Amino acid sequence: MQSSQLIQHLHLLPHPEGGYYLETYRSEEVITTRHGQRRHVCTSIYYLLENTDKSHFHRIQSDELWYFHQGQPLEILYIEHGELHSVLLGNEVEHGAVPSFCVRAGLWFAARVKDGKGAGLVSCTVSPGFDFADFELAKRSELVSEFPTLKEVIEEFTRE
Repeated sequence: MQSSQLIQHLHLLPHPEGGYYLETYRSEEVITTRHGQRRHVCTSIYYLLENTDKSHFHRIQSDELWYFHQGQPLEILYIEHGELHSVLLGNEVEHGAVPSFCVRAGLWFAARVKDGKGAGLVSCTVSPGFDFADFELAKRSELVSEFPTLKEVIEEFTRE
């Protein structure tokens, strides 16, 4: 199925970080986080990137689990201890891909379709649950200032 059909059939909407999404689950149960915020225990979305779309560098205050469903593998990039890391999310385990991956809370991360052609459909589960109040889209100048050796990749995965 083509990405335009997936977007239509799954009722996906443009996501502020890039790509398309639809929330598929939000737990009824609510907890108080260690930061004193009230959050749903868990949330989940469908998330789709196509061709040269990118999930721009961003971070949230919860762990985010990514699960590959179909299409092209996605490359997840994240910055940990000042170093850039990359994980291939997909079904081709024999080529180094993994079908699921956890991005730890507070890490800057981004994603793209591995070869920039086609589309990849995943689910992302966040616990404690996602809230846009916990979402921070990277500002290019601030991220480059913090990680000057990663300037090239930061410029590729930020808007301004």
